[in-house]
Amino acid sequence: MRRSVALRLSAVLGVAGAAGAIALGLPQHEASAAANAATGFASQNGGTTGGAGGTTVKATTGTQIHNALCTRAASNTPIIIQVEGTINHGNTTKVSGDSCNTAADKIELKEISNVTIVGVGAGATFDQLGIHIRDSSNIIIQNVTVKNVKKSGSPTSNGGDAIGMESTVRNVWVDHATLEASGGESEGFDGLFDMKDDTEYVTLSYSILRNSGRGGLIGSSETDTGNSNITFHHNKYQNIDSRTPLLRGGIAHIYNNHYVSLNESGINSRAGAKARVDSNYFEDSKDVLGTFYTDAAGYWQVSGNIFDNVTWSAKGTDNNPAGPNVVSNTSVSIPYSFTADNASCVPSIVAATAGANTGLKVSTGTCSVTSSPSASPTSSPTSSPTSSPTSSPTASPTATSGTNLSIGAGADGSSKASGTSYGNVKDGDVSTYWSPSGTTGDISIKWSSATTVGRINIVEASGSTGAIGAWQVLNGATGAVLKSGTGAGSISFTAASTTKVTFRITGATATPKVAEFQTFAS
Repeated sequence: MRRSVALRLSAVLGVAGAAGAIALGLPQHEASAAANAATGFASQNGGTTGGAGGTTVKATTGTQIHNALCTRAASNTPIIIQVEGTINHGNTTKVSGDSCNTAADKIELKEISNVTIVGVGAGATFDQLGIHIRDSSNIIIQNVTVKNVKKSGSPTSNGGDAIGMESTVRNVWVDHATLEASGGESEGFDGLFDMKDDTEYVTLSYSILRNSGRGGLIGSSETDTGNSNITFHHNKYQNIDSRTPLLRGGIAHIYNNHYVSLNESGINSRAGAKARVDSNYFEDSKDVLGTFYTDAAGYWQVSGNIFDNVTWSAKGTDNNPAGPNVVSNTSVSIPYSFTADNASCVPSIVAATAGANTGLKVSTGTCSVTSSPSASPTSSPTSSPTSSPTSSPTASPTATSGTNLSIGAGADGSSKASGTSYGNVKDGDVSTYWSPSGTTGDISIKWSSATTVGRINIVEASGSTGAIGAWQVLNGATGAVLKSGTGAGSISFTAASTTKVTFRITGATATPKVAEFQTFAS
């Protein structure tokens, strides 16, 4: 049914004019399917349903989005706006009306409620144009990419925030989004996901935040502590300097997120904030949790987290890292039910689900992935060319059949080149990889109990195909050689019961880059 809806949308778009948003005569149950059920704190305080039950319109410009808001009967009339294409300064103008309050330099969701904005078809990209939510409630933003929003330089938008909320905002759910910058404050960028001045009941889920100096904040200053009840789950933070997030006061629930390359600090709990931090995977990062750059203490409750190659700075007057011995210093009660994946499988689960244009796939809570039964036309098989390569749901085009035993397992090796990680070979993401510090070295998959392995698949990263020369497959528990050969790909051998399998590269024509080390029983 969903594909037929998408085809009908394309047909309507092909014959409609471009001046205004296009109303779609979809049955109400199909229109409501533009979003799944809200999770986390966004499910509280009456829930977050967005525009469910309202008219569905199609927009390919920012002006059409504003027009759709302004032509409603009232500012709280439910509406679902399905967006496809690139939204930028050139096609986003102010539109006036009794049911809206818009602006030309951003997507302005101000003094309104009951709105869903969802990417469909080939994808929705907000290019250098931020989304601003102010004095509004019951908003869903789903399956969109927002990139390179600037606060200085040209063009500027939304104070430099990809998505920003302020001034009495309630019940917002941002889901399956990709938020990215191309640098820090000195390059003109600010936060990717900011909340301030009385914002509550917000969930950010299954999203990618990357390549920014600042991930996001809750509270604009040490006195702006009235923001609370925020959930972050199944998100990937990658190459972020700080603020993943920065909390000033209030309560946040942070679970099942994958943090990679947090360069200066990560979750920064300050000014009495309380963060519950459950079953996250922190990798190749510094000071991932604590109170930083202030003497105004914050607090945390921790459980089930994995710290993989995390370094910690020394404690000081304005610096209180939670590690290296990370323990709880408060308790945080969560009012909703949730099932967290084991942290060991978080990298692979997040790689398969997070970001725009991944088909709205979600975790089952048992280290496996399923497509939501209410997935909308956002799961169209035609993906946007701007979709994140880190959100590929398949480990590799050369992946072989059977259950990949590396998912949820551990990884180590003899050495690793700067910027690479052992865990990258088991995260289901072919854009990340491990390299040895030279041209030879070991990479291993390991389990806590004996596991039968009779086949592996070595997937090289893009641009490095053919670099791997001679190799050996070893029973890492005994050192026995199970197979020798040359070149990457699928490798079968006599099955062995072991707690560790090692792929030893003994020769290479260039620096090897192993994107995935898949293991199978046979």
